Amino acid sequence: MPERKASDRIRNLSLCVLALLAFALLMFPLYWMVVTSLKTEIEIFKVPPTLVPQVLNTDSYFAQLKHGDFNMFQSFKNSFAISSCVMLICLVLAIPASYGIARFRFKGKRLFILSFLVTQMLPVSVLLTPMFIIFKNARLLNTQLSAILADATIGIPFSVLILIGYFASIPKELEDASRIDGCNRFSAFLLIFLPIASPGVIVCTVFSFLYGWGDLAYGMTFLQDQAMRPITAGIFNFMGQYGTKWSYLTAFAVVTIIPVIAIFVFMQKYIISGLTSGAVKG
Repeated sequence: MPERKASDRIRNLSLCVLALLAFALLMFPLYWMVVTSLKTEIEIFKVPPTLVPQVLNTDSYFAQLKHGDFNMFQSFKNSFAISSCVMLICLVLAIPASYGIARFRFKGKRLFILSFLVTQMLPVSVLLTPMFIIFKNARLLNTQLSAILADATIGIPFSVLILIGYFASIPKELEDASRIDGCNRFSAFLLIFLPIASPGVIVCTVFSFLYGWGDLAYGMTFLQDQAMRPITAGIFNFMGQYGTKWSYLTAFAVVTIIPVIAIFVFMQKYIISGLTSGAVKG
């Protein structure tokens, strides 16, 4: 027994060391991005590189607030507005759609579900040209509505596929009991089905927001006015117009990932439970 306990301790210690090494390896690019944003341009290219800034440089953050089209707050505001609208559209359309697919029987149901899955497999480059033509004919180019609708085409299929498993797993007896208690189909949907599927709704809310926040291709293609573009497109154009000024570029990137980190820090419990519950129930 003592030998077995010792071997278990060594094994656990080895796994902990491997986990720490893997964590350090995965987090190092993030650390290096933050450190680079706080260095001067001379120190960035210093050989050997410094792991900690010798001179703390915050000009890369403050200077971006004065650069007109590359105003950090404006780009942040654009991304937040686009992502919030994408999130709302996805929830409003995906929740009733997934409920209808899960609870009703109709011809071509499997083909209908497969069509949602196929849309997830199509690369963005394939969809850019037809979407550009559609938005041009609809006179939506260079409006944030075009980017919102384009990003929603990614979030809606994902949300539907996630929520179908939740609604399908709810016993029919529960629905029958709600009708006996006086609920119609709509009130049963709001009072019974939606609360039960709330973990999946939270997952769809988070990922729909992140789809809009992390978009680059649609924001670059459909929004020609830099003042209207999201923060991801701001990073790309910032690099193109001013050259590769790494301190400015990495500072912009740090601001971009702050909401993503905050969402996963505060919502990780709900995201994990939502994804695992959907996998088990579906």
